[in-house]
Amino acid sequence: MAISATILKGRPRWLAAGAVAVLALGACSSGSGGGSGDPGTITFWYSTSAQDQGYADLAKDFQAKEGIKVEIVNVPNDGYQDKLKQAAQANALPDTASVPSLDSLWVNQLQDLSATANNATNNINKDLITVQDGKVLTIPSDVTAAGLFINKSLFDKAKVAYPTDPSKTWTWDQFLAAADQVRTATKAKYDLVWDRSPARIRPWFYTHGGKGFQIGADGKIAAPDATTVQALTDFAEMNNDVTMPKSVWGAGADPNALFKSGQVVAYFSGVWQVADFADGITNFDWVSAPTPAQPIHATDINLGGKVVAFNNSGKADAAKKWVDFIFQRDNYTKLAQTNGYLPIEKGLTLTYPFKAQAALDAFALYNKEIELADPISASGQANQTKLLLAGHSVDDALVKDEVGKLVNGQQDAQKTVDNIVTGLNQQIG
Repeated sequence: MAISATILKGRPRWLAAGAVAVLALGACSSGSGGGSGDPGTITFWYSTSAQDQGYADLAKDFQAKEGIKVEIVNVPNDGYQDKLKQAAQANALPDTASVPSLDSLWVNQLQDLSATANNATNNINKDLITVQDGKVLTIPSDVTAAGLFINKSLFDKAKVAYPTDPSKTWTWDQFLAAADQVRTATKAKYDLVWDRSPARIRPWFYTHGGKGFQIGADGKIAAPDATTVQALTDFAEMNNDVTMPKSVWGAGADPNALFKSGQVVAYFSGVWQVADFADGITNFDWVSAPTPAQPIHATDINLGGKVVAFNNSGKADAAKKWVDFIFQRDNYTKLAQTNGYLPIEKGLTLTYPFKAQAALDAFALYNKEIELADPISASGQANQTKLLLAGHSVDDALVKDEVGKLVNGQQDAQKTVDNIVTGLNQQIG
C-alpha cells in the first residue's frame, strides 16, 4: 500500500525538547523560507522532548561534507502546526522540516523527494511515503506502533505465563483471562488501562475484525461495519472499574501514571513509552507483550515525523541535499540508533543506546509486530493524510469524547458511532 494520496503507518509521538542547536523561532523570521539569508545555511524544524542528538550529529557531518550549515530549530509540539501556518503566510517557511502532518496551506510548496525515496541503496519502505500526483511529498523519519505493556513482576508473582513472540500471540479473551488471574492473585487494582486516544482504540476494532472509521467512495467517513459497533460495545463494557477504570475514558485520568503506580496488570499504549519506562519505572519489572489477535493481527501504525523540503528561493537545492543526506543508509542508521527510532528503512541492523534489556526487547518486538500487522493498521494515518491532501482539516478528538459518553452510560454504541460519523463529516463539509 503506497501512499498515493494515501499514506501510511506511524507514531503519535512528537517527543520534543532537547538540546540540539535550538534557536529561537524569531531568528528564522526573515528572508525566503525562514533561513538566515546566508546561502550556506539552511533551517530544519522539528519537535522532540528526548530524541535530539541524532540530527545534531548529522548536521555536523553534513556541514563537513557539503559546507552547508543546518540550523536546527526545536519547535514545541503544542502549536507546531500553527507555527507552520504563520510561517507560510509570512513567506518564512523553514527550508526543511520534520512535520507532524501536512497542511493544504503549504503543501504546494514542497519539493519532490522521489530521488531519495526511490534510491535502492536507501531501501526506504515505499508503503510509508506520501505520494501525490507522482510526487513524493514526505519521507517519514521513523515509524510508531501501538502495543501492549504488562507488569512482569505481577505476572511472575501470580505465576501466569504470557507470550513473547508476536507470531504466537494470544487472543483478547486469553489475555483478559490471564490479566484477571494476575489481578486476583496479586490484589492489583485493574486488569488494564488504555490510552484515551482515537489512534489507540483503532487496534481494538482491527484486531476484532472490524474496519473502524474509513473513507467511503464519496470522500466522506462511512458508517462502520457491525463488527466495529460490537467491538465498541465490548470495549465500553470493560470500563467497569475492575477490568479497566472508568476514570480514563470517562473522565480523562492519566493511564501512564496508573500503570506506573504498579497497581495495574497491563497498559495498551505504544512504542513511544519505552524510553520513559526504561528510565521511569523502578518499582517493578515491565515488558512489551504481543498485541492480542482476535482473529486479526493488527496495530495502529503511525509516523513519528514527516521529513519535507520546501521550495524556498536560493535554498531549494541545499534543502534537498540535506534530506537526501539524512536518508543515506549509513547516516540514517546512526540517526535511528541515536534517536531510538523504529526505522523507515528496511533491513537495518540497529544497536540502540538503551541500557535496560526490557527496552531493547520492546524494540525488537515492535519491529516484528509491524512486519506481521494487517495492512488496515496503517489506514488511520492514511485517511488523515488523504483528507489533508484534499484540503480538509479533520480533528478526530471527538472520537474520545463520544466514546467517553458511551463509557459513562450517556448513550449506546450505535449512537456513539453515528455521532462520530456525523461529526467527522461535518468537518469534511
